[in-house]
Amino acid sequence: MSNENRRIVLKFGSSSLTSPEGGLDRSKIEYFAGEIARLHARGEEQIIVSSGAVAAGFRHIGYKSRPKLLHEKQASAAVGQALLMQAYNEALSRYGIGVAQILLTRSDFSNRKRIQNAWMTMQELIRNRIIPIINENDTVSIDELKFGDNDTLSALVANLVKARLLVIITDTDGIYTDDPRRNPQAERLTRIDEINDYIWSIAGGAGSSVGTGGMRTKIGAASIATRGGIPVFIGSASEEGDIAMAVNGTGKGTYFSTDADSLSMKHQWIGFHSDVKGSIMVDDGAADALLHLGRSLLAAGVIDVTGDFQPGDVVEVVTKDGVTIGRGVVNYASQQLQAVRGLNSDEVMRRVNVTRPEVIHRDEWIAFAAH
Repeated sequence: MSNENRRIVLKFGSSSLTSPEGGLDRSKIEYFAGEIARLHARGEEQIIVSSGAVAAGFRHIGYKSRPKLLHEKQASAAVGQALLMQAYNEALSRYGIGVAQILLTRSDFSNRKRIQNAWMTMQELIRNRIIPIINENDTVSIDELKFGDNDTLSALVANLVKARLLVIITDTDGIYTDDPRRNPQAERLTRIDEINDYIWSIAGGAGSSVGTGGMRTKIGAASIATRGGIPVFIGSASEEGDIAMAVNGTGKGTYFSTDADSLSMKHQWIGFHSDVKGSIMVDDGAADALLHLGRSLLAAGVIDVTGDFQPGDVVEVVTKDGVTIGRGVVNYASQQLQAVRGLNSDEVMRRVNVTRPEVIHRDEWIAFAAH
């Protein structure tokens, strides 16, 4: 990341913005507005991903507790989103800061043209020092309302805008070796350089009756962001200057480092947003060539083919042990690849009518972590 990059994505969860009974906690939003204004004044470019619409709205409708049925959640979100934006607008206008609402769905990310349009809108808002406030468009979502408690959404946005840091604010001050509410011996991990099986194993379930996610979704978000070259902070903020400290590297939480390069919009689409049409199982040599040697996938390394796909579709690549190691745009139809798997490239070009020998070209490939 360039030293000139001033772009930060801040994610606030429901529990950070609402009271335990539901409804917005104006004092919390005013606190965050002060923290945002502090960063704004020093020239940081901020994009906010904010949960809280369902929690803000359900009591206004008359529900006694957070609804479970999809149409009730959608109605709550429709009411709550207006209340949420009103609260942000009032709190930040005291500092002379304007805000804009952007509602996204997973299908927006799946469509390269639509997400590019959203990106251009964000760019224009940021250029004019307006802070975009992003939430999932819960009122039209047909899959259970969530990317993953907006944690996944915040990671996808951070990759999209090539942020220098993703800051996920939650009610726990970082990742612990065990649940600190139950185990006083639990230790906080201040820095994580690799999201391995141990890190996944210590991620707990949901911690709040207001929100919908727990640490596992936050670690999942960190995995997506760091794969795209975006470092991540997960922690708490409750006192003046806490978010500035998080941005400066001294926050109350856990930092996830990365040495990956930022991803182009095309590779983000391949890796995180595209519809996967099938899978290709490869041998150890092909897996090593894809993951460590920067090579393309050739038919010689293909063991098996699953699904019905055509040239130009996105497929997953898995090892003999069933571990998904990445995704790529395939140059073969599934029937063609099934017919030539294991053969060298010269033989492949004689047997099937394809435009190039590579099954997946390295420029159309994104590697995943082993988990």
